[in-house]
Amino acid sequence: MMTRRTLIAAAAGVAAAGAAQAQDGKAKAADARELAARIPGLKLTGREQIAMLLYPGFTALDFAGPYHFLGSMPGAKVHLVTNQADLKPVPSDMGMAIQPTTTMKDCPEDLTVLFTPGGTAGTVAAARDPTTVAFMADRAARAEYVTSVCSGSLILGAAGVLQGRRATSHWSAVPLLAQFGAIPQRQRVVRDDNVITGAGVSAGLDFGSALVAELRGQPFAEAAVLVAEYDPEPPIAGGSIETARPEIRQLMEGSLAAFVAEARTLRPLA
Repeated sequence: MMTRRTLIAAAAGVAAAGAAQAQDGKAKAADARELAARIPGLKLTGREQIAMLLYPGFTALDFAGPYHFLGSMPGAKVHLVTNQADLKPVPSDMGMAIQPTTTMKDCPEDLTVLFTPGGTAGTVAAARDPTTVAFMADRAARAEYVTSVCSGSLILGAAGVLQGRRATSHWSAVPLLAQFGAIPQRQRVVRDDNVITGAGVSAGLDFGSALVAELRGQPFAEAAVLVAEYDPEPPIAGGSIETARPEIRQLMEGSLAAFVAEARTLRPLA
């Protein structure tokens, strides 16, 4: 069955079992493999171990954007890690629930990528939870890449991995990163050594495609964004704090004031 995960590999003849049933299918698969072989830097397969944290109140799009790209990599194993005691679906901040595949206790110890999404009250709760923070700090100590999107960087900060690092977050939380010893940045994606952070919510798509380029090379990432048709032309202007109309900015700053006040009390626990 063709899925988003197998689509790119199938295009290159790696997963062409169905097409190979016919002679012309074999020829097309051979042509695709030949074409793929001529694309420098195209890495179709791998064995990445990726852990994506889930906690009650996470923002679904923070998670879904990166998952789309990371989950498209053939051979990669994506672990959906709940910070709860069992494998019940974990509700997002708007009610959408994601089915985890493992608990923090059973998550592999050595990871290629450690990732956490953001949120508001749920993120503050996770960043205050000693068990969640200890898990993040432990896995971060060995992970090849330590990553987040949106206010998930607050959890990284609580885990003690942002000290001296350049990092970003949702615009409302960027200044708060300094309380973890980070160097706040207002960019869509920020990399400092093996720490990669994405800005708010929709920046998860930028983050996910950039991380796939890091893991599998630019050509694979180009194929992934083409499959996703990620070529944004926002129909509504003002999607950043810098471009929003002043009255809209004031409105949303007010609505997020309680979250910012709570997040301002966070400190590294690890």
